[in-house]
Amino acid sequence: MSATPTDTTATATETDPVLAAERAHLALAGDCLTEMRAAASAVADAGVDAWASERLGAARAERLRALAADPHVPPFFGRTDGGTDGGTDGQGETFHIGRRHVRDAAGNPVVIDWRAPMSRPFYRASAADPQGLVRRRRFGFSGGELTGYEDELLGAGEEGDGTLLRQEIERPRSGPMRDIVATIQPEQDEIVRAPLAESVCVQGAPGTGKTAVGLHRAAYLLYTHGGQLARTGVLVVGPNRAFLRYIEQVLPTLGEVDVDQTTVAELTARVPVRGRDTPEAAVLKGDARMAQVLERALWGAITKPADDVLVPLAGRRYRVPVERLKRYVDDLRRRGRVQDDQQRLHHAAGRERLALLVAEDARRQKEEEGGSPTDAETRRAARSAEVRAFCDAVWPACDPAALVAALLSDPAVLARAARGVLTDAEQALLLRPPARSVRGTPWTEADAVLVDEAAGLAERTAGYGHVVVDEAQDLSPMQCRAVARRLAAGSLTVLGDLAQATSPWSAGEWAPTLAGLGRPDTAVHPLTRGYRVPGEVLDYANRLLPSIAPGLPAATAVRRDPGALEVRPVTDLAGPLAEVVGALAAGPGSIGVVCADAAVPVVAQVLAGAGLPAAVLADDGSAAERVAVVPATLAKGLEFDAVVVADPAAIVAAEPRGLNRLYVVLTRAVSTLVVLHRDDLPGPLAGR
Repeated sequence: MSATPTDTTATATETDPVLAAERAHLALAGDCLTEMRAAASAVADAGVDAWASERLGAARAERLRALAADPHVPPFFGRTDGGTDGGTDGQGETFHIGRRHVRDAAGNPVVIDWRAPMSRPFYRASAADPQGLVRRRRFGFSGGELTGYEDELLGAGEEGDGTLLRQEIERPRSGPMRDIVATIQPEQDEIVRAPLAESVCVQGAPGTGKTAVGLHRAAYLLYTHGGQLARTGVLVVGPNRAFLRYIEQVLPTLGEVDVDQTTVAELTARVPVRGRDTPEAAVLKGDARMAQVLERALWGAITKPADDVLVPLAGRRYRVPVERLKRYVDDLRRRGRVQDDQQRLHHAAGRERLALLVAEDARRQKEEEGGSPTDAETRRAARSAEVRAFCDAVWPACDPAALVAALLSDPAVLARAARGVLTDAEQALLLRPPARSVRGTPWTEADAVLVDEAAGLAERTAGYGHVVVDEAQDLSPMQCRAVARRLAAGSLTVLGDLAQATSPWSAGEWAPTLAGLGRPDTAVHPLTRGYRVPGEVLDYANRLLPSIAPGLPAATAVRRDPGALEVRPVTDLAGPLAEVVGALAAGPGSIGVVCADAAVPVVAQVLAGAGLPAAVLADDGSAAERVAVVPATLAKGLEFDAVVVADPAAIVAAEPRGLNRLYVVLTRAVSTLVVLHRDDLPGPLAGR
């Protein structure tokens, strides 16, 4: 191995011919990227029509966003040198690997996109399996300037010591999550490049990069199946808006700007949420049995026809007998109750089909008389006042919000729909006083998911070609169904950690969640090597695993730092907290002060009183200062260079799965973790 360390002096770097050549290639790549932007900006509008002009403008804007240059993100981060006939002469093809493809004016590749097939050996090759490479080169950068390189002579059986790789992983991080494209490991790359048709579940311990892996898989699939996914789309579902703000720049950095990112709450926001459920009611509303109750309520509102219908058609009226009407209704109802969503006839489509069947009955009668009504006349008959009145009486249109409102406020409606499914006590738990109007109903988040379920029964929900679901271990069965409706025939990337499960629906295995998401046969890929969290911190948090996730493999760290963990007992929180945060703020990187939600105002006041600029992290992810006061319930999925956990006992006591929440909190640090505890530590953590 040959290497130039990242702290090379100016004199040494200027005399290193390899570094000089690579800097020249870096400059060339930057110039070519600028030319590509100029060419995209210069695309002329031929002025064919307004629609074509609009589409061209949108495509040009998207292309320019994808080519946007970030001065702190270099065009490439690695290089591969191939050998001829598998030898070690290095005379094969050489590729510089970067976040996007860069070409020169003649169309020759200057940088190869990391997702291209020829980039795969950069991530997969080893001394034992060089995959045709004689050399893998990694680069070190500072502020966009190339400062060093590290060679691994794989063809000669030599691998590097990973200095640059560790420096990149350990680099202080402030602000949103960055991509990990330069540091993807073989086991991560295998998941990233899984085929589009294959659904994948990643059981990722803290610091293993599961979220980044899921986002990079989305970017890889968009690159590999761009035409297909441009039509069907890609959706990323996160636990809250704070999490989405944290990850929102990863895909644009990789050149993918047309990806929808949302939360389950936003996905199901068909009604305004103003109310709050009791914990018991929220758990029940998230139960999968509620889907059966809603289905019964919807299809139970359909009645049997009681009389014939006179259908106007081409100047005459034709009588459709009640017995045939009953058969039409029964047949359509059966099609609406099938379990296969792809074969199911949705309620609104069934109503339209019923009207058409009645009109076609009249058409056949006219044809038997020798007439020949047109399709247009038949469609008009289906829309006639007589047929509409019949459908309104027998197959009333569904208003999803009104259906749920009636179900939760009318004991008789609920009893009919829930008979044999929910107990009397459970029905009583769901009921609330009726509101003056559907609009005035005090909807809760769990209600909104029920309304979305009802809407999915009424009409088919538009689906995506691929859906990435993060922190999926916390989804309720009804939330799983809401996500599954957006999946259609596409595939899933499910991300989560059973040890970080904090919701009342959380299971001890992935099978129930995967079944609820509609992909029960999805393979589970464990990631247990922690790249971001120091070993000392992981070891400390892993003490909780026997209590919160028995049988789950503990995470192991690839790096250790004897000074990464400090556990300090205190009698008063204010003084030590200000002291610790002040000392950490003197160094680089982001700082998260995590505490029980109820303690956030007090902690923020302590820091403000000590003259330390800090901002409370809100649910929308806003926190302008480098020091953030983080409610424990919003910590999941986030990471900070340094984390101060204030009063862990209060975090545990705040909720039924408090130990799981504490495990989440303890694993947010990528450099330093300080635990300040006034009360006794939870049993597994006592006696460090």
